[in-house]
Amino acid sequence: MGQFINNFILKYFDTSLYFPSIRWVDILEIIIITILIYQLINWINNTKAWMLLKGILVMAVFVLVAYLLEMHTILYIVKHSVTVMATAAIVVFQPELRRALEKLGEKQFLSSVLALDKNTQARFNDETKEDIIAACFAMGRVKTGALIVVERAIQLTEYESTGIKVDAVLSKQLLLNIFEHNTPLHDGAIIVRGDRIVAATCYLPLSDNTAISKELGTRHRAALGLTEVSDAVVIVVSEETGNVSLASGGDLYRNIDETLLRDKLTELQAKMTKENRILKFIRRRKANER
Repeated sequence: MGQFINNFILKYFDTSLYFPSIRWVDILEIIIITILIYQLINWINNTKAWMLLKGILVMAVFVLVAYLLEMHTILYIVKHSVTVMATAAIVVFQPELRRALEKLGEKQFLSSVLALDKNTQARFNDETKEDIIAACFAMGRVKTGALIVVERAIQLTEYESTGIKVDAVLSKQLLLNIFEHNTPLHDGAIIVRGDRIVAATCYLPLSDNTAISKELGTRHRAALGLTEVSDAVVIVVSEETGNVSLASGGDLYRNIDETLLRDKLTELQAKMTKENRILKFIRRRKANER
């Protein structure tokens, strides 16, 4: 590839100009750096790190002015406090840095390419999908709050252990019974793995995103919080309004109707099927190689 480009340039362009040799590794390196910079910018834009970046830019301008005006005392202080400020920034923004590393490790292409997941993710069937939809809007009509987590490639064992083990086949009647007011399991979230409810009354992490509307309550913040640290999809039924919302990838789709919820769950089914095929193919190929 690189040799072809070099020959083309030498034939049709001025050979007195300098053109560096281009290898396929160089192109791959540029792509990787571009993806990393894009992810870094996204992370900075969606967290408190944006304030840190603005503070660093202001300080950089201040140091530049001090350098131009030869303010030696200020330059001496800045020089000997850089390490302390860097350490302080890491301590202050530890939650954001931790979440960024979690996101990096939870990217689906890593689990697909490297086949990190030992077990194929459980895909829910059409009957389970229709039962979830029917139950959500039945609860919405009587303003019964609900929080339904649909697990994907990343197992939610950490959050499952905070609740009560259920391990029952999902049905509309079971969902209505769990979230009925004043029942032992109505508070908290349920976790759905495939066609089964594995746990109820689970506690989910709340989102720290300051851009979230003040109208949203704890259920919506918990739904967003979980989708920020995992690839799960969370369905929320508001106890105040009866509206149904869906959280995925840190985004919240509010006040959706039955058609949109069905489309979202059908799309999720297709993604899980595709990911399962990729994982099965990789494992089969590795088995054949052995």
